[in-house]
Amino acid sequence: MSAHYQILHDTHYRYASPVSLAQQLVHLWPRDCAWQRCQERVLEVTPVPTRRRDELDVFGNPLTRLGLEYQHDELQVSTRVRIEVLPRKLPSLCASPAWEQARDALAYSRRALSPAFLEASRYRFESPFVRLKRRFVEFSEPCFGAGVPLLEAVRALMEKIHREFTFDAGATQVATPLVEVLARRRGVCQDFAHLMLACLRSRGLAARYVSGYLLTRPPPGQARLIGADASHAWVSVYCPTHGWVDFDPTNNLLPALEHITLGWGRDFADVSPLRGVILGGGSHDPEVRVTVLPVEDQLGG
Repeated sequence: MSAHYQILHDTHYRYASPVSLAQQLVHLWPRDCAWQRCQERVLEVTPVPTRRRDELDVFGNPLTRLGLEYQHDELQVSTRVRIEVLPRKLPSLCASPAWEQARDALAYSRRALSPAFLEASRYRFESPFVRLKRRFVEFSEPCFGAGVPLLEAVRALMEKIHREFTFDAGATQVATPLVEVLARRRGVCQDFAHLMLACLRSRGLAARYVSGYLLTRPPPGQARLIGADASHAWVSVYCPTHGWVDFDPTNNLLPALEHITLGWGRDFADVSPLRGVILGGGSHDPEVRVTVLPVEDQLGG
């Protein structure tokens, strides 16, 4: 049985001084894929942009380009999405090939790679927020014994991060280096996803960053609060025999009906919900409100 959700995502900037020019990239529309179907999507921008263009980015994610070429002192970007999430058939982790075999299959060896292998290969290398270092290999060493099936090793790594790290929203910022996250053993879902990517790619494996939403449940007897949710992040690993398989190190599980995929890329920088360049503005911090609501629920109830 599938699950149906309405997602409300509101980002509001109030600038300390007027902005005379702004160019924004918006990743707030979920992509259609085998396990989800977007049934409605509305994007509202205030003030009305001078230019707007909807397209796909280089990773196939829906992308909206906004241009505001007149003075403004605030910016509000709001989306309303209705989506159906379909059941995924969870793979047999122990039936996957040895992790060394998967690594070698993706390595360049003067042979033609299939389109699927070529696509996966772009996720094997460093990216702005994911560096390849020996210390990430060492951290993941207990999970990657000789001949261990790839997906079993990845699950062990997911469990290790979940067990040894503490979720702490105040411990890191977007630009906090991964080596610092590793040392502190604290962070948020974005940090845990980046760390897992660094461990996998440092071993020559292909893994991508997935941005999306996760259904959260209010405490028993309490109403669901509008705007109390947040964006989420997890990891997808390429297995030559199983394709892409998702793992959520923050919650120690394989995503299913309660994970909604926005898009994927090499790391957070590729799928940031809203980023851009402005002229002016002074200091500004966004106010972000997210609500993930099962369709059968009533708002606030």
